Parts: sequence; C-alpha cells; structure tokens
Amino acid sequence: MEFDPQLGDIRFGCGLSPVVPPPVSVAAMLSSLQGPDRAARDFPVEHWDDFLSRTKYKQSLRQLRRQNRGTPEAAEARKAQKVLARHAREAQMHWLGQHLLRRTKTETPFRERLTAFWADHFTATGKVGLLRRAATPYVETAIRPHVAGRFEDLLIAAVRHPVMVHYLDQDSSVGTNSTRGLKVPQKAGVNENLAREVLELHTLGVGGPYTQTDVTELAELLTGVTLDQVAGFKFRKDWAEPGAETVLGRSYGGEDARLADVKAALRDLARHPATAAHLSAKLAVHFLGDAPEPGVAEAMAAAYRDSGGDLSSVYAALLQHPAAWTPARRNVKPAFDFVASACRALAIAPEAMAGLDAKATMRHVQWPLALMGHIWEKPDGPDGLPEADNAWITPQGVSARLQWALAVPQMLLRDLPDPRDFVVTALGPDAPPNVRFAAEAAESRSDGVGLVLASPAFQRV
Repeated sequence: MEFDPQLGDIRFGCGLSPVVPPPVSVAAMLSSLQGPDRAARDFPVEHWDDFLSRTKYKQSLRQLRRQNRGTPEAAEARKAQKVLARHAREAQMHWLGQHLLRRTKTETPFRERLTAFWADHFTATGKVGLLRRAATPYVETAIRPHVAGRFEDLLIAAVRHPVMVHYLDQDSSVGTNSTRGLKVPQKAGVNENLAREVLELHTLGVGGPYTQTDVTELAELLTGVTLDQVAGFKFRKDWAEPGAETVLGRSYGGEDARLADVKAALRDLARHPATAAHLSAKLAVHFLGDAPEPGVAEAMAAAYRDSGGDLSSVYAALLQHPAAWTPARRNVKPAFDFVASACRALAIAPEAMAGLDAKATMRHVQWPLALMGHIWEKPDGPDGLPEADNAWITPQGVSARLQWALAVPQMLLRDLPDPRDFVVTALGPDAPPNVRFAAEAAESRSDGVGLVLASPAFQRV
C-alpha cells in the first residue's frame, strides 16, 4: 500500500483540518518527532515543578493552621486552602482545553497521539488533595519529553515520578528488614502494587515470563523509592530492604541499597524481548484496530530489539508496513480522540476555548466525555482506557456522541461551515455518499455538521 496523506492524518494524527495540511510522507511524520515541540510551547500546561509549588504552599497553610488553632491566622489559612483547591480545579479544566487546542492546531499530530498513548500506558493520577489534579503535570514532565527516545528512559521517568509512586502506593512500602522497618516494625511492609504493574502492564505484559517470586523480589528492590510530604521524589535508603534481589534470574543490589540498582533493573526489563513484543502489539492495536495483521507487530518488535528499544525505530516499522495503509477504517476513535478530531475539523480558535471558564469546559467537554465512557483523569485502574471498539460503541456512548455533535460545535464556533463543504473537510474527498446526502439534506448547519461528526465514517480510523 502507498502512503496516503489524508489517511495519515486520520489514522496516525488528530484528524483532517481545513487550515493545517496533512503530512507529506512517512519520513516527514517521523522527523516531526525530533523537531521542536511547538504545540507544547503554544498551548502550555503546568509542569511538575510548578505544580509542586502548589503542594508546598498547601503544606505551609496546613502547618499554619496547626500552629495557630482558633486564631484569625488559622481562619485565613483555611480560606486560602479553599482558594488553592478551587484554583487547582480551574487549572485542570484549563489544561483540558489546552490539550484540545494542541490537537486542533498542531502541525505534528503524530506526537500528540503518541503522547496520549504512552500517558495511558503509564496511567497514574493522584488520589487525595491537590494530587488529584496532578495527571497533566505528570504527563508533561515524565511522558511527553520521552515519546521519541528510548523506552527505558521513558520507563524510568514514569515509574519513579511522584504521581506514579503515590498512585500505586509505593510511598507506603517499607522493607521488613530495613533500618526503618526494624526501628518501627508497625510501619514495615512491602507493597507489591508498583512492582506488579511494572512487570504486567509497563514492560513484559500479562502472561509474560515472570513469576510471583519476581514480583516480590522487584517489590523489595523498589523499597526506598518514595516521596516526601510535599510530593517530591525521594529515595530513602533507610526504607530499602537490604540484600540482593533476583528478578528474571538477574541479581540487583546488595547490602548498600541504591537508586542505581532500581534503574538497572528497569533498564533490563525495558530491553527484554517480551517487552518488545508486548509494546509492539499494543501499539499496533491502538493504531490499526483490535485485530491487526500479525506481521506489523512482529516487524515493530524486531525494530525494537535491533535498536535497543529506540521508539522512533518502532514507529518507523509501523508506518513503513503496508498494513498501516489499508484503506478500510476498522478502528473506533476513543471519546477524547473523537472530540479532539471534531475540534480540529472545525478549526476551533484558541480564543473560543480560552473564553470557556472551568464550568463551561466541564459542561461542554468533561461531562460529555464521561457520558462517552472517558472520565477525564479519573482512571478505573492502572491499565488505563480500553482499546476494544465495543468499549466505546455502546448505546450510551453513541447517544452521547450524537448529542455532543449536534449541540456543542455551535457553542464553540460562531459561524459553522456549510455542511456540504464540511463533509469533505472532515472526511476527505472519499466521504461516503450517505454522509454527503445527510449533510446536504440537513435542515440547518448545526444539524448537518452534527450528522457528519456523528457518522460512523468520522468515528473510525
């Protein structure tokens, strides 16, 4: 199959746009990953270090209240805490709008799709307090910079990030025989959550070549990986279980526990052939459908092994495989991809999104996403969003997509396009005759645009 620029934008990008041209070649798609990240520059979100200042401020307010109970100072601190929490909620909705604008305006849409894929692969979010709003800063600092590099660097950045440590309860894992564990036995106890997900989800995959013993040993090796009271990463040697740990037949650590031993184990897991197979198969399903041609994942896994886990080489194997360019569109867009590609097809202006306050963003984006099956930054579990098409095409999900398509575009765009033109803008020159007919026969522009966006042709890649 030959390269198809419009299919490239639809299947591997963020959808067709009337103002941003599609990629001109596979080489251009790949080289764009190495260029400047203009979307992040133009539509910034908060980095982790900036978010950390929020948690530090919250901690200072908490201490002020403790030290001044019953005083006007304590009452003022309580008010400041409420304002801080409200600002964090508002910031989270602003970042949601920025994510949509990145997809709407980006000239490197493949980067946005890959960032979302790896953010979901390494699903993590806070569970209490301000950390409940920390998913975007986590992704911006731990995931986005590494999507075109080596997987081992991405793995280490994600696993040791404070949000991941907190999400999988690693901050409560204390070696039984560690200095801390022996001194305060009631605090001792190894938590296996992070170790299990590293093996099962992040690297080797379900059914991979590991045992429960490997999980236990890796969990003991990870003791000492924690965070401080204001959610900054910290390695505490006094929490680390002493002695060597054996994971997949290889020994790590010793009497002097070090963070370097943890990194070495993660690098070895990243380089394992089972990791190459697991990640390649998952990428193939994500981009090509629930049952992609087996040869695609095999070619990607070979590229992974040959390059030492270089992700750009894996993407090249995907995009250069003939199966990547079959015209049939079998994969259903997840909810956020659907909304984002609609905004891109409509060329929603940054001013329109910026004009939405937090409540409006919740009404027009966050709540509809939830009805479509995607609760924004509140995952059901560490395995992230489902890939199977039937998880997205449900009666409620289809109804929610139709309602959004008919109602929200006219709230985001003052002058909707002519549906007869929009059907080609959104679907390309090969738009199905039945969708063209629906667009032409619509009683209003909002109905016509909505019917195009709600059509199965628009929702498949």
